[in-house]
Amino acid sequence: MTLVRAEREALCDTLLGAGPDDPTLCEGWTVLDLAAHLVVRENRPDAATGITVPFLAPRLDRVTRAHAAQGLPALVRTLRAGPPRWSPTVVPALDARVNLVELVVHHEDVRRAAGRAPRPNLDALQDAVWGSLRTISLLALRHSRVPVVVVRDDGRRRVLRPGAHPVVLTGEPVELLLRLLGRTHGVEVDLGGSRLSVSRFAAASQGY
Repeated sequence: MTLVRAEREALCDTLLGAGPDDPTLCEGWTVLDLAAHLVVRENRPDAATGITVPFLAPRLDRVTRAHAAQGLPALVRTLRAGPPRWSPTVVPALDARVNLVELVVHHEDVRRAAGRAPRPNLDALQDAVWGSLRTISLLALRHSRVPVVVVRDDGRRRVLRPGAHPVVLTGEPVELLLRLLGRTHGVEVDLGGSRLSVSRFAAASQGY
């Protein structure tokens, strides 16, 4: 089983173990809302464009609500089935590149909102996420002018935004990913650097 397939299965199990009305770390989204988002993103590119194109957002909302009406078990069956046959992401390498981070983040959105701790023994997943952080940061930090350095718990460092007096984020890669995408609840990341850098980073909006 590939890493992205394993994460998809784990996410689906977590979704089914939650209630459809349970909260997530996505502000205003329930578990049902999040599952509908994932299904529309992967299966309805005609509507999913509204995620990044504001004037198409009303259509995205209509399509998402229609999918949510199917109920959580039906949505999870669709999500568990993987990319549709016509999608380029049926190729495992593309599936990992396009979907792994999305699955990880939203899996943790459900887990952390329920008060669950970081998952142990995720070495391969941690390495994959670590390799994605620079690319993720291009969008996640686009509104922040604070230099940013990330440091793994084992001491490996990566400069995400160069500059003097950076804020230094230390933690495991999945935790760093969540913090870069604006999650703070239950996220285990230490912020270091000057008081000004830390406060500016904390005040800036992160995420897509």
